[in-house]
Amino acid sequence: MASTILKVVLLLLFSSFTISPISCYKGAQHPLDPLSPKELTLVQTIVKKSYNPSSNNTISFHYVGLDEPEKPTVLSWLSKPSTKTLPRRALVFTRVNEQTHEIIVDLSKRIIVYDEVYKGLGYPLLTAEEQIAAIQLPLTYGPFIESAKKRDLNVSYVVCSTFTVGWFGGVERTKRVVKVQCFYNKDTVNLYLRPIEGIGIVVDLDKMKIVEYSDTFKIAVPKAEGTDYRFSKQNPPFGPRINGAAIMQTNGPGFEIDGHTIRWANWVFHLAFDVRVGPIISLASIYDPEKHTYRSVLYRGHISELFVPYMDPTEEYYYKTFFDCGEFGFGQNAASLVPLADCPSNAVFMDGYYAAHDGSPVKVANAFCIFERHAGDIMWRHTELGIPNRVITEARPEVSLVVRMVATIGNYDHIIDWEFKPSGSIKAQVGLSGILEVKSTTFTNVDQINEEVYGTLLGDNTIGLNHDHFLTYRLDLDIDGVANSFVKQNLVTKYVNDNVSPRKSYWTVVSETAKTESEAKIRLGTTPSDLVIVNPNKKTKPGNHHGYRLIPGAATHPLLLEDDYPQIRGAFSKNNVWVTPYNKSEIWAGGKYVDQSQGQDTLAVWTLRDRKIENEDIVLWHVLGYHHSPCQEDFPVMPTLSAGFELRPANFFESNPVLKVLPPKPVRWPNCTAKP
Repeated sequence: MASTILKVVLLLLFSSFTISPISCYKGAQHPLDPLSPKELTLVQTIVKKSYNPSSNNTISFHYVGLDEPEKPTVLSWLSKPSTKTLPRRALVFTRVNEQTHEIIVDLSKRIIVYDEVYKGLGYPLLTAEEQIAAIQLPLTYGPFIESAKKRDLNVSYVVCSTFTVGWFGGVERTKRVVKVQCFYNKDTVNLYLRPIEGIGIVVDLDKMKIVEYSDTFKIAVPKAEGTDYRFSKQNPPFGPRINGAAIMQTNGPGFEIDGHTIRWANWVFHLAFDVRVGPIISLASIYDPEKHTYRSVLYRGHISELFVPYMDPTEEYYYKTFFDCGEFGFGQNAASLVPLADCPSNAVFMDGYYAAHDGSPVKVANAFCIFERHAGDIMWRHTELGIPNRVITEARPEVSLVVRMVATIGNYDHIIDWEFKPSGSIKAQVGLSGILEVKSTTFTNVDQINEEVYGTLLGDNTIGLNHDHFLTYRLDLDIDGVANSFVKQNLVTKYVNDNVSPRKSYWTVVSETAKTESEAKIRLGTTPSDLVIVNPNKKTKPGNHHGYRLIPGAATHPLLLEDDYPQIRGAFSKNNVWVTPYNKSEIWAGGKYVDQSQGQDTLAVWTLRDRKIENEDIVLWHVLGYHHSPCQEDFPVMPTLSAGFELRPANFFESNPVLKVLPPKPVRWPNCTAKP
């Protein structure tokens, strides 16, 4: 009862909080800042010291991130920021002598305050270093060298890659193992299009040795011709030349960055880097000139998990059902962004840091870019022709702010964008590019195919495999405060029976407020509706609740059977929308320990408790999906395929918030017709 009373008090206390200007944070570290290189080194020192470095203990670091302070603590600090930094703590997953430890380090006191051995199902994130070590093993392994010789392959051109093994029922695995598949990159750098088939390799990561090996069949490696994507390797005829566009901002960027806090136009938000999920947007608030204050929208938002099941059930490929955040890490695989290619000329770059296998800090240069997007779109416009003898036209150009990161996990590149608009909208988008997952075949034309190939014949001897991408976003929305509700505004057809109107029907809105988690599980596409997070304690002058609407992309649902093992682990993809009460520990939709997990700790499991979500601090989870049946245009490198969603104000403001936006100043172009 006492905890319930405390919860009510906290909801009332922070039902409306004000974000202080950036300048007020100076002198103190922001409580949601990612761990700095100095802090990562301190974590490494404290943890290693606690396990007696003079002994034979083997320690590896698989996740080191900020142990996020409780939300009321953060909001209290933000409401009255001072020069005093809140206590900093780190959440750490390690492997010590082949056991998984979950550790919390108090950085202020320089001590470990929690250390428990995890004895449940699943293992932590794979580190980059252990994967690199694993893929080197076949190259000096006698049986593999013999297998390469049988295929007339030169081992010096062989490159291998690691793949998680998943879970498929039966006896539980008791070892951290990965499968290793090898590729032949002679005459091309596009190694993923030249798989070496028929060889099965399993590596024990803790012992770092090959524990299973098989060579069951032989098939030719697809040819290298036409697979290299580097411009220097292309031959005529060439495509059209793309004209560049220089964006000139004579007064510098239109935004300010103070540490990890970004201020632009009417927005202020915090940006952090995480080894597992990549970019984290926090404390996004928008300035309301009518109320003369910043109003809260998004407390914390990020991609939580990416589930990628491939559709080939054969012995060589059935296990390829990946969880890219929980097994490999978006942040760990962040690419260093290239100016003028990945980001425009007006971009500003930020670095990211994470802990290596040994705990030492690793720098990802240019992990983020932040830029104003001038895409030539229209913010709003109207031409009035109805007034006699007058033509009135008013228009405003659209300008937005984009935060971008790219995570390259094996063959796929994931372009992650967060876009902020002066109208109050937040758009999230993921673009997929890179290389398809393919398998070798004897077929060179579709007319030869006489069996299920589980994909598309893209070229000679090359099948692009069917697969899915399910991206789950965790969106801790605080619409004008933490106490929110989830409302389904169903669009319902009504019949006209009054014999007055010649119309027979119309539609109207019938609203339902979800009281518990089960009432907020939504499979899009079944019922026309608007999905809105509202603050039931705040109303506009006409009496509408302040809210933000989720505008989803195309509705995509899993096609695997619910009792299929990959789908059990990825059960969070079953619905496109979930809503849960805020819980600091419920961050990763696939669970803390995803590698070889059995679906025992997922968003789908948490919601079985059917907790109360009406007028509570709630979290919206949104699942984006793609069913990807490859086509030849995806070969040899895939043009970017994008999908996303929008969080859009719905009665949040009293009227159009960009009605009074200041038009851009006229540009004085140089006189291009001046005499020489």
